[in-house]
Amino acid sequence: MIEILPSFLPVFLAGLVVNLEIAFASLVLGLLLGLPLAVSLGAGRALAAPAGSLVGLLRAAPTFVVMFFLLNILPREIQIAGHDIQTGLLAVILANAAYAVAYIADNGLVALRALRAGNIATAVLFLPNLTRAFFVLTLASSMAAAVGTPEAIFVTLRQAERLPALSDQIMLFAFVMLFFGAVLQTVFAIINAVRAAILHRLAPA
Repeated sequence: MIEILPSFLPVFLAGLVVNLEIAFASLVLGLLLGLPLAVSLGAGRALAAPAGSLVGLLRAAPTFVVMFFLLNILPREIQIAGHDIQTGLLAVILANAAYAVAYIADNGLVALRALRAGNIATAVLFLPNLTRAFFVLTLASSMAAAVGTPEAIFVTLRQAERLPALSDQIMLFAFVMLFFGAVLQTVFAIINAVRAAILHRLAPA
């Protein structure tokens, strides 16, 4: 197991970059659609009612199911700005964006109401919450392995297939789980520290 790490790690990290790219694209779409929805939720009933129904639908939609639904309705070949885009990759981005839109609409509404009430401390928590959303999207992007996108989990599964012993496969999966677990705990600790610092700085003297 140890002897494969020098060759596995660069490919794994390259796959992780793909996860980050998927998460970033999904978050950008989430912001573009979620923020207007947050404003609509905070407006009059005429806008808030349909916006709330849409956000509720997006919030409840299983991301994996949305991905396969999109795979069946998207054309086989897609060009965006002159670039060929894999249908599977686009389906993953859009499916994750559905979650991002609902998350940002919900948190954006909280921030908007806090601003209107003059509660700046609560409003600015939207930013660390956005970081949390990005990390959750990075983890969720691993479902791209199901459509053959060479992200971190796909790379791990391909490497595991090449290992002859079950014990080596288990060790590889354990290594990847520990890696993600360590990163997750570190990121969430940083987010919580940033939230605490913001609240402390903006707390009344």
